[in-house]
Amino acid sequence: MAHKDNQIIIEIPGNESSPSDRTSYSVPTSAPNISVPLVHQQTNTFMKRVSLVALTLQNAMSILLLRYVRTTPGPRFINSTAVVTSEIQKTIFSIILVINEERNVVKAFKLIYDKIVREPYDTFKTGLPALLYTLQNNLLFIAISNLDAATFQVTYQLKIFTTAILMVFILRRQLSVVQWFALFLLFIGISLVQVENMTSTATKQDVNAVYGFMAVITACILSGLAGVYFEKILKESKEVSVWIRNIQLGIFGMFFGAITTYLSDGAEVQAKGFLFGYTSMVWVATLIHSIGGLIVALVVKHADNILKGFATSMAIIISCIVSILIFEFQLTILFTLGSSLVIFSIFLYSIPELIFKVPILNVFFREKSIVL
Repeated sequence: MAHKDNQIIIEIPGNESSPSDRTSYSVPTSAPNISVPLVHQQTNTFMKRVSLVALTLQNAMSILLLRYVRTTPGPRFINSTAVVTSEIQKTIFSIILVINEERNVVKAFKLIYDKIVREPYDTFKTGLPALLYTLQNNLLFIAISNLDAATFQVTYQLKIFTTAILMVFILRRQLSVVQWFALFLLFIGISLVQVENMTSTATKQDVNAVYGFMAVITACILSGLAGVYFEKILKESKEVSVWIRNIQLGIFGMFFGAITTYLSDGAEVQAKGFLFGYTSMVWVATLIHSIGGLIVALVVKHADNILKGFATSMAIIISCIVSILIFEFQLTILFTLGSSLVIFSIFLYSIPELIFKVPILNVFFREKSIVL
């Protein structure tokens, strides 16, 4: 390829390697400047859509399936074993993704060995967030066993609140006035949903709303702590890919998960077996749950805050619809109001500029500095 008189000469080789067998075309230099970005833009748009659909389906299906397998008749699997199973699946997927990036199995495992085994100090830094995530996942299984899927889906967004607060105090992150207002609306919305859930007169068998709510709150706090600490690790060592970090988390997750299983359900596992109660649907549920973190990484790479907020909101709506159709969930005015506030607050926290487009609120929030 050569430049000539504001043109690019593209030489396309024929079947032979001699210069006489080459065909030349003259293309204006402006052509690559148009076609290449267009192809890149189309690819980026496609990946955004894939990320959006994947995150929406994962958020909704993970909760709905876990709720389904915890409420269907028959022997129930042991919660703590499902956490270990999910960590194993997540680690396997992460290894596959490293192989895909390296395009070579040997190179991929050499990279994994170098980054994990030969750098023990760096690897051990992921131990604390792995422990927090393990405890969080055990609490999530307890919560989903005691809360409706729709109620859990909305309440679990409290992790946005806990993560934001912890980021302010630990990472010294600055939040705008609008973001603080969004967190306030999020808290109010979740409170309305929980008030409706705890005062509901609908018959709910084998469910403890207070127990489930406390499990969600604790899980959200642990999620915030783990997320903030993990973000700090990622920023301090940018040369380590997110997939390697997920393998590190998975290794420690399996270790801490096994200890948790032994301490909390050791006798039951010994009597019934580790995979007691595992059906094909349980395997699907744990599989979808395990790839959640990997999909989030995909979304962070290809999507933006608008799409993440939209995916979360769609997951809440899908959970509500499916809960009504399958789990006989009763939609009330209080739940609808609380869920609407939660959805609105998610968008507002991610995109503070939306405040200027909301009637009444734009009267109180006039200064553009409030979104900075």
